[in-house]
Amino acid sequence: MSMVQKVELSIDAGDAEVAGVLTLPHGSNAVVVFVHGTQSSRASPRNLFLSEELNRHGIGTMLFDLATLEEHDAPEEADPSKFEGMRSVHRLTRALDWLSGAPRTAGMRFGLFGAGSGAGISLLSAAERPLLVHGVVSRGGEPDLAGDALRRVLAPTLFIVGANDAPALGWNQTAGSLMKAPHELQVISGASHLFTEPGKLEEVSELAVNWFRTYLRPDQPLEAPPPDPRKSLYERNRPDPRYS
Repeated sequence: MSMVQKVELSIDAGDAEVAGVLTLPHGSNAVVVFVHGTQSSRASPRNLFLSEELNRHGIGTMLFDLATLEEHDAPEEADPSKFEGMRSVHRLTRALDWLSGAPRTAGMRFGLFGAGSGAGISLLSAAERPLLVHGVVSRGGEPDLAGDALRRVLAPTLFIVGANDAPALGWNQTAGSLMKAPHELQVISGASHLFTEPGKLEEVSELAVNWFRTYLRPDQPLEAPPPDPRKSLYERNRPDPRYS
C-alpha cells in the first residue's frame, strides 16, 4: 500500500466546530467525503471499511461528524429537506468549502459518499456546490429526500441498493427519475439494507471505487449549471441567523 497522510481536523461549520479525519494517500488528487445518516457518525464501521478501500486505490477520504457530541443526544430530523435537517446540509457544504481552500486539498476533485439520509444530504450539497462535487455514490440511501434539488445536481451519481431492501429500491428509483445528471442504479443480489452479508460490502466497495476513479479524474469535465434566479433550497429554509 502507498504511504498515506492522516490528519485530525476541526472544521468551523459556522454554528459549530465539527471533528473529522482527512486521509490522503501519496499522489492522491481527489477526496471523497463520507456523509453518514442521522443515527450514525464518522465511526461507522462500514464507512471506515469503505474509506480504507478507497485509500488503497489512491483516493483520499474525509470522515467527519455532522453533529457535535451534545447534538447526538438530541438528533435532528432525518429528512434533510426540512429545516431541522438543513443543519447537516449546511455543515457538509461548509466542509466542502474548507476542502477547496485548504493547502493540502485545494485544486483536487471532490466526491460524496452518502448512506441512509446522508445520501439526501449529499445530493442537496451537490446541488449547492455544483462545480465542487464531481461524483456522488449513495449506499442504501434515501436520495429522494433531496426533492426538487435533484434536478440541479450536475455530479454523476451512482445508487447502490441491496436486492432485499425494497423500500430503498423505491427511494432510489424515485430520485433517479428526477435527475438530469448521469446516474446509474446498481442492485446487489442477496444484500440487505446495511450490506452485512458476506462479501456484499466488498461489492459496494468495488462499484464505488470504479465510479470515483472514473469521475474524479482531473481531466473529467463538468459543465457549468444554467443560471437559476431562484434561491437555493438551503436559503429558502434558513430562518435562523445562526446558519448564515
